[in-house]
Formats: sequence, C-alpha cells, structure tokens
Amino acid sequence: MDLSIIIVNYNTRQLTLDCLQSVYRSQGSYTYEAIVIDNASTDDSVSRIQAEYPQAQLISNDDNVGFSRANNQGIRIAKGRYILLLNSDTIVEPLTLNTMITFMDTHPDCGASGCKVVLPDGSLDKACRRGFPTPSASFYYAFGIAKLFPTTPRFNQYQLGYLSPDETYPIDCLVGAFMMVRREAIDQVGMLDEEFFMYGEDIDWCYRIKKADWQIYYVAETKITHYKGASSRRKPFRIIYEFHRAMHLFHRKHYRLKYSILTNGLVYTGIWTKFIFSFIQNRILKRKVNKQTVQGDSTFHEQKDHERKGISQ
Repeated sequence: MDLSIIIVNYNTRQLTLDCLQSVYRSQGSYTYEAIVIDNASTDDSVSRIQAEYPQAQLISNDDNVGFSRANNQGIRIAKGRYILLLNSDTIVEPLTLNTMITFMDTHPDCGASGCKVVLPDGSLDKACRRGFPTPSASFYYAFGIAKLFPTTPRFNQYQLGYLSPDETYPIDCLVGAFMMVRREAIDQVGMLDEEFFMYGEDIDWCYRIKKADWQIYYVAETKITHYKGASSRRKPFRIIYEFHRAMHLFHRKHYRLKYSILTNGLVYTGIWTKFIFSFIQNRILKRKVNKQTVQGDSTFHEQKDHERKGISQ
C-alpha cells in the first residue's frame, strides 16, 4: 500500500466527516487507507464516522490520550509506504495526495514533506514551513523583531518569512496538520514522542528526522485548507499549559546541552513568563466574552418580554 492517512478526532465530528469526504474524493492511481483515532469524544463522532465511512479503520479510545499517542496507535497498524498525519480540521484538494506521493517517490532523500497549508481566508498558515526554534530564532519571533524585518533571514529563522511560499525547497520543520513521512525514516528515528501531549511533537519529529540525515521539504505545488482556530480564540487552561510545556520540553531535550546555564535559564524564564501573560490575557478575554453574552441574553429576554406584553420599541 502506498499511503496510510491518520486522522485524530476529539469532538470534531463534522470537521472530521468533511475531512474524510475530501480524502475519499481524492484523485490518483495510488492505494491508500484512512485510519481514524477517536480520543474519547463526547459527541456522536464514533457512530457517525462508522455509519458514513465504514471503509475507514476506526480506533475508539476510552480516554483522551493526546495527539502523539493517538497518532502512534495509527502508525502501529498502518500498512503504507508513507504515513500522513492529517488534522481533522483540514480539507484536502483532489490532487494533493497524488502530488505529494509523486514528490516523495522522486526524492528518495526526503524523509518527510508537507504541502502548502492555507487558512480559510486564503492566507498562508505560516506553521507549515518553519525553522527550528533555537534560542535566537525564538527571541526574534517572540519579541516581534521578525515582523519588523520580514525579509531578513537572520531575524526570520523561525517562520522563514524571507522565502517565497510559492516555491519548493528543503526546510527544518513541518506542521502536524499535514505531514507525510517515509516509512524507512520512521523505522530509523522512531515514532512520535508521547511526552508531547498536543503541541511540539511535529517539531521534535522533524528534528530527529533531520538529525538522521533525511531531508524535509516544503512542497508548494499543492495545498490543503486548514480551519485553524475556527472554534474560538478562548483557550482552556490545559491548551495554554501544554503549548508552553512543549516549548520547555523541546528545549530541554534538544538544546539544553548545547547552551550555557545562563542561556537555558533565560529560555525557561521566557517560556513560563509568556505562559503567565497568555493565561492572564485569556482570562480577561473570557470574562469580556462572558459579559457580552450575559448582556446579549438580557437584551434578548427583555425584547421577548416586550413582545409578550405587546410593547413595540
């Protein structure tokens, strides 16, 4: 089999169904399988996926085991020469999978590749082609210096803003929303690190793949649409925490021994200071939205009361 497509679902029933529909509408002569891992969804995802796409292999977990562990469940049973990690909130173009398989077949040095990822408004999801988050790259990105000098390579080591999104080239890091990996590379470097719960596992995997002398490519000839952050800007504490914990974990795992105690201390302090500010910002936003909701409900009920009493405004 050419390709195994792994989709992790957690309470994203309709998004997952739409994603599967785009997968099964794909065009090409390759062979593939779709594997869906459900992380203990509380909606009717499992029954709907089983009913509408019985040809997909479905694993239903009793607990939310996280993104890395769920994908590893799929990788263990996958039969494809290539493994594709595909987010449930994506839509695949008809020729995307065929284009990417052809690229991998014609580039034997390529351990992993990703296509252009665009947001619903047509703009580029900048996470689809990145450099590794070294201390300097992270500093320039976190403090907005990269935005001030978007065409300067030194200041854009992370989001690679100086490179054209319409060209194909080797990069450091892909995004887990669409990441096609060669079976031989997985056999060599291992599967996703399950210590990363829901962020950072893609960067860590790319780091290990490149360290094993495989190339990683950004392929601009085809694209997918990523409904990233479509639900809400408000984030639960767990999401904010796991995002920053992943940064800490990645640095500790790959950079701690390469830098001085001072640099490491500054990095860890920066990560957790940012976590505190992100948490406070999220709380303020949540209170603001809740207040607007309460005011809206009050106006709605007041209007209904007027209607019941025959009062016009």
